Amino acid sequence: MESTRPRPNRISYGPEPSQHYELWLPEAPRAAILLIHGGSWLSRYDLSHLNPLCEALVDQGYAVANLEYRRIGNPGGGWPGTFEDVGSGFAAAHSRLPGLPWVVLGHSAGGLLALHLGTTSRDMAAVVALAPLSCLQWPQQSSTTRESVGRLLGGTPEEIPEVYGAACPSGRTSLVPQCLLHGEADEAVPLEMSRHFCALRGLDPCPVTLLALPGVDHFQIIDPQSTAREPLFAALEKASRH
Repeated sequence: MESTRPRPNRISYGPEPSQHYELWLPEAPRAAILLIHGGSWLSRYDLSHLNPLCEALVDQGYAVANLEYRRIGNPGGGWPGTFEDVGSGFAAAHSRLPGLPWVVLGHSAGGLLALHLGTTSRDMAAVVALAPLSCLQWPQQSSTTRESVGRLLGGTPEEIPEVYGAACPSGRTSLVPQCLLHGEADEAVPLEMSRHFCALRGLDPCPVTLLALPGVDHFQIIDPQSTAREPLFAALEKASRH
């Protein structure tokens, strides 16, 4: 039986092919979500793997702007273009639905971008970050993660300390509440990174909270059929009411 769920519209917010978002609209949206995918900020990973989550969110009454952005391998991707795209994409999506409360929701590498956006804009009710790569200089980072971060920012912390300071949300005060959800079985981005982030930002004027999810790994947290579904939807419901 063919689905009656509305299909998304692709909307550009810039001239480059990756500067667009897919807007999913329920019949009567009660809140809106900017969804930022992960994938180590690499161009070979795009927004399409979040389509099942978009469909589940639409079924819950959320409008969803599933954001694409310039990534490593795209002209202009990396610092600062990737971060600028997230800001521009959010501003464009927000302007289409200005009367709704907005939540910025990011996963993994997209979680970093979501948390960073929360330090530069007050136009969302809250940020919800799923297994975010939140601390760019976390001492226990794997060599693979360090290499990914170096490609994103264009060097090491010793070479470009000012860029790391500007890019990393763990050293910046958020302008909105932040909620981190992280699976205890996550081997790609360990839960300890989120604990470290919350310890660093725990005295911010806007609250930062962490919910650890037993038995959930790095990709189950974005699977609407997994046990992460209910805590995620509960967090989004709370976040949209801030």
